[in-house]
Amino acid sequence: MPEVSTSTLIDVLKVIGMSDQPPIDSHNETEVRFLADAPQDTLRLGTALATILPPGSTVALIGTLGAGKTKLVQAIAAASGVPDGAVTSPTFVLCQPYTGTRTIYHLDAYRLKDEDEFLELGPEEYFESDGLTLIEWADRVERCLPDERIEIRIDVTGEQSRQFRIIPVGAGYQAILQPLQTMLESSVELG
Repeated sequence: MPEVSTSTLIDVLKVIGMSDQPPIDSHNETEVRFLADAPQDTLRLGTALATILPPGSTVALIGTLGAGKTKLVQAIAAASGVPDGAVTSPTFVLCQPYTGTRTIYHLDAYRLKDEDEFLELGPEEYFESDGLTLIEWADRVERCLPDERIEIRIDVTGEQSRQFRIIPVGAGYQAILQPLQTMLESSVELG
């Protein structure tokens, strides 16, 4: 009998309607992959990230226009006690702080002309704080980011579906992969 991966089994169960959990790539030890078929899956991912990320974490969000970067920030913020509707894209403000059970600094590098303009925002202050620093379009300012961070690459896979790749950069965040994967695989409602 051929060996069947866990993610293949979950895919099969989804097709026949026996699982509402998005598939997780459980065989890659350097990243977690999460398929969000609907907006509530992105909320689930945001809740898991808000739970698992330690104070002072920097998260680099990378994806095309409309990929869901702001939606993921909204989900993390909601799980961190920020009121619904408070989080919007900071494209014109460049940095928007939010306070809930923890402080969130939401930055957007989309309209910045170069890395020097990003550095003028004083991101080191955010990186060194106990808050979560979430940066949309982080690939535009990659050389300015901390050596230790989480990268979340978002690919559009359908009208409502997204593939999230959660990648620790630096040894410090490797330890969150297994707990994050476990939370996402759990059938227990998060939050």
